[in-house]
Amino acid sequence: MERSETPLSTEEARDGRPSGQSGDRNNIVVAVPSVSGGGLEARRSSHFGKSPCFTLVALSGGEIGDVRVVANEAHSEGGCRGAAQLLVSSGVNALVAGGIGARPLSILNESGIDVYFERQLKTVSEAVDAFAAGSLQPIGLDQTCSHHQGYQHEHSC
Repeated sequence: MERSETPLSTEEARDGRPSGQSGDRNNIVVAVPSVSGGGLEARRSSHFGKSPCFTLVALSGGEIGDVRVVANEAHSEGGCRGAAQLLVSSGVNALVAGGIGARPLSILNESGIDVYFERQLKTVSEAVDAFAAGSLQPIGLDQTCSHHQGYQHEHSC
């Protein structure tokens, strides 16, 4: 899997922010933590920071456009900072995650990336469809991972 540095294109909203920040889900790049090489039919990774890769999906007019897979940064002492910065540099507007820590959530939000919580859907395609339909809610700090909240992931946050 090759890591590409070229951001997928998105259109700007009238207010100058990326379209995902204005509530317009028609021209946006959505990232989904993925396993098995990524792609639309890949299974979702249960947690942002330990995901082997991210599937980036461009939505235009509610339709899936370009799909790209980028390898995740190695999880290190800085936590998920590398993964968050990878999505920022890749032109992502929104992330659909089943788990994320407070620090990477803050980095993403401060960079203009909206993060949506979803733990039940199994594939990237299902998650993107739910996002496009507007059925996902933004993740709250009470839903972030912590060693004391008891969320079950393939690792400790």
